[in-house]
Amino acid sequence: MLLTGFVILKRHCLQHWYQGSRLMELVWLEDFIALAEHGSFVRAAEARHITQPAFSRRIRALEAWMGVTLFARTPQGTSLTEAGRAMRGGALESANRLHRLREEVREVAGKTARTLQFAATHSLSFTFFPRWIRQVESGMPIEALQLHTESMAGCEQMLMQGRVHFLLSHRHPEVPMRLDPSQFMSRKIEQDTLIPMIGAELGREFGADNDGGSVTGFDFLTAGDPVVPYLAYTEASGLGRIVAHRLRRDGEFDSREPLFTSHLAAVLMSMALENKGLAWLPLILAEAEWREGHLVRALGPDWDIPVEIHITRAKATLPASAEAFWQRLTTLA
Repeated sequence: MLLTGFVILKRHCLQHWYQGSRLMELVWLEDFIALAEHGSFVRAAEARHITQPAFSRRIRALEAWMGVTLFARTPQGTSLTEAGRAMRGGALESANRLHRLREEVREVAGKTARTLQFAATHSLSFTFFPRWIRQVESGMPIEALQLHTESMAGCEQMLMQGRVHFLLSHRHPEVPMRLDPSQFMSRKIEQDTLIPMIGAELGREFGADNDGGSVTGFDFLTAGDPVVPYLAYTEASGLGRIVAHRLRRDGEFDSREPLFTSHLAAVLMSMALENKGLAWLPLILAEAEWREGHLVRALGPDWDIPVEIHITRAKATLPASAEAFWQRLTTLA
């Protein structure tokens, strides 16, 4: 009797260990994907919402389980080894498949409502998303939806992990997304422009003449030697990636140290309105302040950055409600 009880207890413990190891392997995959994307243990740990030492331990555990070194650590950052590069595609596919399987099973079992899950960057959540979803919903009411607002890096993580069906973000044809094009696809739904703007008071100080949102004869880079602080986006921002790509073409501006950084366009707009400096702001967010003269153009139109607004999804089959919504977009297009 005692021996039988021991065998039952041992089997019970092994079962729990096995279940724990399966769970941890999914977590490890998500950690691997985050570190491969960010190239930094600190930034990847922040994106995963855990401490850096705990994140490092999980990466080491993954490498020990795999029996290979997946990342090369240097003082300049972290990069994938040859083995890590070989693993990346499979890790993305496996993590996506597991998350999608969970959602599909929940939907079939009736444990979740037919809720469309969207991730959108902050700059699109404030003004664009409510207007756009009303237009799409016209003639086809949506049963329920949920909007998750995050930085671009955070939104990409949610889409890769299958936590949302769709991602809304700014795109530029010369700046690729950090999503595998073999796994994800996108569609243009709107046009926008990033315009270098400053507050009206700062503009007047340097001779700006704002007329309905247009400024003539004003460019602080050539107007004597004014020092206008630069308000920049962080690396986690999708707009930041686009602006950085444009500024690398001009060494004079690219070398300028920012006075202030944030991944939120709305925060940079607030700083510009307080006359703290110049920021490249999406017109779709700043248009009202610009038309009312609270913001003025700081650089000529050659410095504008045309961008597109895209909706992105996984190529794999989505739940029926999400597929119906995608088909609705196809019909509208």
